[in-house]
Amino acid sequence: MRSHRGGLPFGRFALGAVLVCVPLVLALCGPLLVGGPGPRATSFTLGDGHWLGTDFVGRDVWRQVLLGGRPVVVVALTATALAYLVALPLGLISALTHRTWLEETLMRPLDVLLAVPSLLMILLVASVFSPGTTGLALLVALVNIPDAARIVRAAAADVASRPAVEALRMQGESWWRIAVGHVGRSILRPLAADAGIRLTGVLYLVATAAFLGIGVAPDAADWAVMVDRNRTGLFVQPWAVAVPALLIVALTMGCNLLFDAMLRTERDAVPDIVRDIGRDVMKEPRP
Repeated sequence: MRSHRGGLPFGRFALGAVLVCVPLVLALCGPLLVGGPGPRATSFTLGDGHWLGTDFVGRDVWRQVLLGGRPVVVVALTATALAYLVALPLGLISALTHRTWLEETLMRPLDVLLAVPSLLMILLVASVFSPGTTGLALLVALVNIPDAARIVRAAAADVASRPAVEALRMQGESWWRIAVGHVGRSILRPLAADAGIRLTGVLYLVATAAFLGIGVAPDAADWAVMVDRNRTGLFVQPWAVAVPALLIVALTMGCNLLFDAMLRTERDAVPDIVRDIGRDVMKEPRP
């Protein structure tokens, strides 16, 4: 169902918005709503005033959920945004340049980074430094830049080889308008699909790093840490694992649905800049 002709698919957009808003609201507002720590109960206790029970060391699960969202969500979203902030210009420049030396200079160092497994690189850096949450976000962004840049370059190179780009160059359009106004808009769909998958991978890396004690304490209030530390009591106290895991899944699924819903209308759309060039060409007198 669509809200109007050419509009967003409302059902998919609404579902994605709900799935994204729930973990985001809990992550951002949860620490403001949490009360005092209260007395600790026996491990994996249900009831006794703990409506989601207690975790493996007797802490209230609901309180840990309210406190644990901000680290994993903020680190994952920040790392994903930083990765694309660097990968987008690198990929666009590499795809649109006619200078081989510039493309090689930009892409070959990224190939070297891509050859090193992401988790291994994080472990190597963490063995020298002791990154906090900011350092973890920068590390995760760094290991995602090479792959993201290659995807941007591959998608942009296909668009850059089309006659429309050459027409824009012949019309004297600026590099910025060609790269962003035409090529950038044309690759939104593959980038949106990649962003959803990449966010899932970033969440996995952040969770793994949290498990290894990188950027967060092993007993910290963190959704990823909660899933790992409470898994041994899954059949005794499932809420300590299910609730944080479902919140992480909801965030990734919601982002995918939102990206897909917002970009469905772009599938057959022709960028305004191309329509403008087409009008100019039609107005030119024929010899």
